[in-house]
Amino acid sequence: MIKVFLLLGSNMGNRQLFLENAISQIETLVGPVIRQSAVHQTLAWGKTDEPDYLNQVLLVETAMPARQLLQTILGIEKQLGRERKEKWGSRTIDIDILFYGNEVINEPDLVVPHPQLHNRKFTLAPLAEIAPGYIHPVLLQSIAQLNEAMA
Repeated sequence: MIKVFLLLGSNMGNRQLFLENAISQIETLVGPVIRQSAVHQTLAWGKTDEPDYLNQVLLVETAMPARQLLQTILGIEKQLGRERKEKWGSRTIDIDILFYGNEVINEPDLVVPHPQLHNRKFTLAPLAEIAPGYIHPVLLQSIAQLNEAMA
Protein backbone atom coordinates (compact mmCIF):
# COMPACT_ATOMS: atom_id res chain seq x y z
CA MET A 1 0.00 0.00 0.00
CA ILE A 2 1.14 3.52 -0.82
CA LYS A 3 0.63 6.39 1.60
CA VAL A 4 -0.89 9.35 -0.23
CA PHE A 5 -1.57 12.86 1.04
CA LEU A 6 -4.58 14.60 -0.50
CA LEU A 7 -5.74 18.20 -0.10
CA LEU A 8 -9.48 18.84 -0.15
CA GLY A 9 -10.92 22.28 -0.74
CA SER A 10 -14.40 23.73 -1.21
CA ASN A 11 -15.74 27.27 -1.48
CA MET A 12 -19.24 26.78 -2.91
CA GLY A 13 -22.50 25.69 -1.34
CA ASN A 14 -22.38 23.59 1.82
CA ARG A 15 -18.59 23.43 1.97
CA GLN A 16 -18.45 21.12 5.02
CA LEU A 17 -20.85 18.66 3.38
CA PHE A 18 -18.78 18.61 0.20
CA LEU A 19 -15.67 17.77 2.25
CA GLU A 20 -17.54 15.01 4.09
CA ASN A 21 -18.91 13.57 0.84
CA ALA A 22 -15.46 13.64 -0.74
CA ILE A 23 -13.96 11.78 2.23
CA SER A 24 -16.70 9.16 2.01
CA GLN A 25 -16.06 8.66 -1.71
CA ILE A 26 -12.28 8.52 -1.17
CA GLU A 27 -12.73 5.82 1.46
CA THR A 28 -15.00 3.83 -0.87
CA LEU A 29 -13.05 4.24 -4.12
CA VAL A 30 -9.40 4.92 -3.13
CA GLY A 31 -8.68 3.41 0.27
CA PRO A 32 -8.87 3.99 4.01
CA VAL A 33 -8.28 7.44 5.47
CA ILE A 34 -5.56 6.95 8.09
CA ARG A 35 -5.37 10.53 9.38
CA GLN A 36 -7.09 13.80 8.68
CA SER A 37 -6.34 17.34 9.67
CA ALA A 38 -8.79 19.76 11.18
CA VAL A 39 -10.82 21.78 8.68
CA HIS A 40 -9.25 25.19 8.02
CA GLN A 41 -11.08 28.22 6.64
CA THR A 42 -8.77 30.13 4.32
CA LEU A 43 -8.85 33.00 1.88
CA ALA A 44 -9.05 32.19 -1.84
CA TRP A 45 -5.65 31.82 -3.51
CA GLY A 46 -4.82 32.66 -7.12
CA LYS A 47 -8.16 34.37 -7.75
CA THR A 48 -8.60 36.31 -4.54
CA ASP A 49 -12.11 37.72 -5.17
CA GLU A 50 -13.67 34.27 -4.63
CA PRO A 51 -15.40 33.11 -1.41
CA ASP A 52 -13.33 31.62 1.44
CA TYR A 53 -12.37 27.97 1.27
CA LEU A 54 -12.60 25.13 3.71
CA ASN A 55 -9.43 23.03 3.36
CA GLN A 56 -8.44 19.71 4.87
CA VAL A 57 -5.55 17.27 4.33
CA LEU A 58 -6.00 13.50 4.39
CA LEU A 59 -3.50 10.67 4.66
CA VAL A 60 -4.87 7.75 2.66
CA GLU A 61 -3.51 4.28 1.96
CA THR A 62 -4.11 2.95 -1.54
CA ALA A 63 -3.00 0.21 -3.86
CA MET A 64 -3.81 2.37 -6.91
CA PRO A 65 -1.09 3.49 -9.29
CA ALA A 66 -0.75 7.30 -9.35
CA ARG A 67 -2.43 7.72 -12.76
CA GLN A 68 -5.46 5.66 -11.64
CA LEU A 69 -5.62 7.69 -8.41
CA LEU A 70 -5.72 10.91 -10.43
CA GLN A 71 -8.53 9.59 -12.65
CA THR A 72 -10.47 8.41 -9.59
CA ILE A 73 -10.27 11.74 -7.75
CA LEU A 74 -11.22 13.62 -10.93
CA GLY A 75 -14.29 11.36 -11.10
CA ILE A 76 -15.13 12.13 -7.47
CA GLU A 77 -14.85 15.87 -8.17
CA LYS A 78 -17.17 15.53 -11.17
CA GLN A 79 -19.69 13.43 -9.20
CA LEU A 80 -19.76 16.15 -6.51
CA GLY A 81 -20.56 18.86 -9.07
CA ARG A 82 -17.12 20.27 -9.91
CA GLU A 83 -17.18 22.28 -13.11
CA ARG A 84 -13.86 23.45 -14.56
CA LYS A 85 -14.76 26.85 -16.01
CA GLU A 86 -11.81 29.06 -15.07
CA LYS A 87 -8.42 28.60 -13.46
CA TRP A 88 -8.66 29.09 -9.67
CA GLY A 89 -12.41 29.67 -9.95
CA SER A 90 -14.88 28.68 -7.25
CA ARG A 91 -15.55 24.97 -6.89
CA THR A 92 -17.76 22.58 -4.98
CA ILE A 93 -14.75 20.35 -4.36
CA ASP A 94 -11.10 20.26 -5.31
CA ILE A 95 -8.92 17.25 -4.55
CA ASP A 96 -5.16 17.58 -5.09
CA ILE A 97 -2.53 14.89 -4.79
CA LEU A 98 0.16 16.41 -2.56
CA PHE A 99 2.40 13.34 -2.19
CA TYR A 100 2.26 9.83 -3.60
CA GLY A 101 4.58 7.93 -1.27
CA ASN A 102 8.05 9.36 -1.84
CA GLU A 103 7.68 9.28 -5.61
CA VAL A 104 8.54 12.18 -7.86
CA ILE A 105 6.28 12.22 -10.94
CA ASN A 106 6.63 14.81 -13.67
CA GLU A 107 4.15 14.19 -16.49
CA PRO A 108 2.16 16.76 -18.48
CA ASP A 109 -1.03 16.34 -16.40
CA LEU A 110 0.37 14.73 -13.24
CA VAL A 111 3.07 16.40 -11.15
CA VAL A 112 3.82 15.00 -7.69
CA PRO A 113 4.77 16.34 -5.20
CA HIS A 114 2.28 19.11 -5.90
CA PRO A 115 4.37 21.89 -7.48
CA GLN A 116 2.83 24.74 -5.42
CA LEU A 117 2.63 22.92 -2.07
CA HIS A 118 5.52 24.81 -0.45
CA ASN A 119 4.01 28.19 -1.47
CA ARG A 120 0.56 27.61 0.02
CA LYS A 121 -0.06 28.12 3.73
CA PHE A 122 -3.57 26.66 3.27
CA THR A 123 -1.85 23.40 2.30
CA LEU A 124 1.11 23.45 4.67
CA ALA A 125 -0.78 24.26 7.88
CA PRO A 126 -3.16 21.26 7.76
CA LEU A 127 -0.40 19.02 6.38
CA ALA A 128 1.86 20.01 9.30
CA GLU A 129 -0.89 18.92 11.73
CA ILE A 130 -0.80 15.31 10.57
CA ALA A 131 2.73 14.90 9.14
CA PRO A 132 5.15 17.54 10.50
CA GLY A 133 8.17 15.27 10.10
CA TYR A 134 7.40 14.12 6.57
CA ILE A 135 10.29 15.05 4.27
CA HIS A 136 9.45 16.63 0.91
CA PRO A 137 11.24 14.32 -1.58
CA VAL A 138 12.36 17.19 -3.83
CA LEU A 139 13.00 20.07 -1.41
CA LEU A 140 14.44 17.73 1.28
CA GLN A 141 12.84 19.72 4.08
CA SER A 142 10.23 18.60 6.59
CA ILE A 143 6.66 19.82 6.33
CA ALA A 144 7.17 21.59 9.68
CA GLN A 145 10.18 23.47 8.25
CA LEU A 146 8.28 24.47 5.10
CA ASN A 147 5.28 25.57 7.18
CA GLU A 148 7.46 27.65 9.54
CA ALA A 149 9.10 29.32 6.54
CA MET A 150 5.65 30.56 5.45
CA ALA A 151 4.90 32.18 8.83
